[in-house]
Amino acid sequence: SAKKFIENVKLKKDADFIIVDIHGEITSEKMAMGYLFDGKVTMLVGTHTHVPTSDHRIMEKGTAYQTDIGMCGDYNSVIGMNRDNSLKKFFKDPSATKHYPALGEATISGLMVIADDKTGLANKVEPIVLGALLENRI
Repeated sequence: SAKKFIENVKLKKDADFIIVDIHGEITSEKMAMGYLFDGKVTMLVGTHTHVPTSDHRIMEKGTAYQTDIGMCGDYNSVIGMNRDNSLKKFFKDPSATKHYPALGEATISGLMVIADDKTGLANKVEPIVLGALLENRI
């Protein structure tokens, strides 16, 4: 569990930097984990929804945080999958096939964190969005 992990793995004792990925659907759970891990890990980010949130920040005790860092893939799609086939699947069209990736231009989404070598905590965070469809607004 998250509590057991943070009790047993200590920043700067067991690792110079600690990155936690919360792979989940529910934003409130990711936010709660952010507060649990604040000051104890370098960076905590959410994944799974494939859509980057714009709440990147350094939390009160120094942990870099973003609810969801998005995906690396074609955003002119349904979370990276072919949109036409995805629509067929949603409407239970018998001609729908197994999900397959969209083949358009990819966008890379993520979070850049600059951390302090002495503390292992974040000094600066900036979202990364490189690609044609989404805009990076730094």
